[in-house]
Amino acid sequence: MHVYNFQVLETHLDSFQHMNHATYLVLYEQARWELITKGGYSLERIHKDQMGPTVLEAKISYKRELKLHTNIRVETKLEKWKGKTGTLHQRMINEDGKVCSELELLVGFFDMTQRRLIEAPKDWIDAIGATND
Repeated sequence: MHVYNFQVLETHLDSFQHMNHATYLVLYEQARWELITKGGYSLERIHKDQMGPTVLEAKISYKRELKLHTNIRVETKLEKWKGKTGTLHQRMINEDGKVCSELELLVGFFDMTQRRLIEAPKDWIDAIGATND
């Protein structure tokens, strides 16, 4: 499991003084970029190889408000990978240890020159810590 920490900032808030719904997706993505970059799949590598991960579906749930200056931990866990796709789970947890949001993603591995999903290479599977069925 990968952990990414952040604090809710003024720029994250909406008119209700809690984190804007779209900001959750941005911060979840930042956590994923940190994970894959540490795993050897930086943006530079993706552009060099012309292949990398892509989001196919996203299901998000909002469970608790996130307010200004709250410290948040994003946990990212990758499930089994099967063929061209896999499932990734993320959740945001507040300072009290309560889950504030959960995200489930269906992700694939995309060839940018062929413009289609391809089988994920073993080094990608290893980098994200998933298992391949």
